[in-house]
Parts: sequence; C-alpha cells; structure tokens
Amino acid sequence: MKLPRRTFLHLAAGAAALTLPRAARAQTYPSRPVQMIVGFPAGSAPDIIARLAAQWLADKLGQNFIIENRPGAGSNIGTELVVKAQPDGYTIICDVLTNVLNTALYQHLSFDFMRDIAPVAPVANAPYVILVTNSLPVTTVPEFIAYAKANPGKINMASGGIGTSSHIFGVLFMTMADIDMVHVPYRTNYMSDLIGGQVQAVINPIPQSMEFVKGGKVRALAVTTKTRLAALPDLPTAAEFVPGYEALGWYGIGAPKATPADIVGKLNGAINAALAEAPAKARLAELGVEPMRMTPEQFGKFITDEDEKWGKVIRDANIKLD
Repeated sequence: MKLPRRTFLHLAAGAAALTLPRAARAQTYPSRPVQMIVGFPAGSAPDIIARLAAQWLADKLGQNFIIENRPGAGSNIGTELVVKAQPDGYTIICDVLTNVLNTALYQHLSFDFMRDIAPVAPVANAPYVILVTNSLPVTTVPEFIAYAKANPGKINMASGGIGTSSHIFGVLFMTMADIDMVHVPYRTNYMSDLIGGQVQAVINPIPQSMEFVKGGKVRALAVTTKTRLAALPDLPTAAEFVPGYEALGWYGIGAPKATPADIVGKLNGAINAALAEAPAKARLAELGVEPMRMTPEQFGKFITDEDEKWGKVIRDANIKLD
C-alpha cells in the first residue's frame, strides 16, 4: 500500500520522536506550545502566579506556554485532566497546597495527586496573616488567645469554605493554642463581614489582606511564617507565641507522573533561572509572596512533608468533602 506523502511524513516524524535519544529530546523540547492547566478561575491567586510562570518559561524556553483555566471541585477537575494527559511535557499543571489538602479531604477521587503528578518546581510561597475585626478588644496573639479562652465559642472564624487553606490553618491554630472558635465557611468574599464585625477572625493570604490592613479596616496580629517577613518586619510571627505554628500556601508546577526526567529538569531549570533574577523577585514581592527555588527532588520531599502535616490535621479534625 502506498501512503500519501503527507501521511508518510507525519508517521515518520512520529517514529523519529519515539526513538529520539534523551539528550536530543531535551534539546528540542519544547517544539510547540505547552498547555498549563490552572484548576481555579481567571484572576485568582493561582491564576496570577501561573501566568507569571508561563511568561518566564516562554522567555527562557522560546515557546508559548498557554494558560487554560479549568476550575471546579476544589481544583480536582483540572488536576484530573493533567493526570490523564500524555506525559510528554506539553500538558502541565499549576499545583498548589489545595491539591495536597484534597488527598485527605476526598476519599473517592479517580486519581491520587501524590502518585500521579510529578513535582517539577515550586514558584512561590504565600504567607498568611491572622486578622481580627477592629471591634475585637485584642491587639496581640496572647490577648487573642486569652480572649478566646474566656469566651469559648464566641469568636466566629471565617474561611473560604470547608477544607480550604484558611479553614485548615485555623483548625491547626485552634488545636495548638487550645482555643475554640466557630467556623463560618463562605462561598463568597468574607472580608466585608470581617470589617463589619459579623465574623471576628480569619487566617488570610497576605496578598488579599494588605490593602485592608494598611487602610486600617482590620487588625493584623501575626504572620504565619516561621520567621518575620521583610515586608512586615514589625509584625510578629504566630510561632513567637504558639511555638511550632507555621502555615504557608504555595504555588508550583507539576506534570503527569511519567513525564521524562530530562523534560522535568528543563522546566525546573527555566523556572529557577527566572526566580533568581531581579524582575521576578520584584514582581512576586509586589504580590506579597516569596520565590521558592528547589530541584524536582527537593520539591517532591516538600510536597510529601506537606501531605503528612496537613493530612494529620484534617484526619484528626475528621474533615471530609465526599
């Protein structure tokens, strides 16, 4: 049977790609646009970080990285798409702490994030801050804990919903500080209710908090990082009063589990190179987040540690979403 020339060339190109040596494959990748799946809506914090990372990757690797937002089911819809994608480096994911939390929150997913997504590179961490409404008569973490103990069940703690980072971070704080707050999950923005005093506290991402803190609309008590932030040097850490408390969001890049190591390494190198440069550092600082530079192996260990830490918090509190 004689094949049409176009079909023959297409098949020949495919066969050549299959037999391409690893070194040559790494040199030629990416030879076409790469799709980056974001499991959250456009304009969300993961989407903003993903678009920055996509531009940095495009600049370093000379190919377009195209964002596709696939929100829904706590990011599980977008994650499943990447899990099922070809492991060739042309479909990657912006993964975040939520992906790790979901491994403990959901019992019946069709995939296992820890097993099915290969760690490529972190991009940035996302410090959180403990906020209280101005009408609450506390100005420090010790005063807040004392007030909570004197008024058990009378402080309403807002969150972005059951199982979200703001919820889980609050659960860990309550456990370690030995206090009780009433969890009030929101489907919409809760900041207006915090300002108005309908809820009294929240552990909130710094990028979504600073305009309200600087404007005097809410009171910041502490950051959730292990050490004080350069951007907020006068604000103590929660760990200064609750030893060992640390809670960070983060943003990274993952790929289907069988993605070749040389391609993973090339993506990792490009991200790390960008994060070492002043423009990327400055842009992340504007957003209130900090760059994270790791090898794929270090990122994998980091994710495993996060899974162990937050999985225990979720299981001990018996929090489930299915």
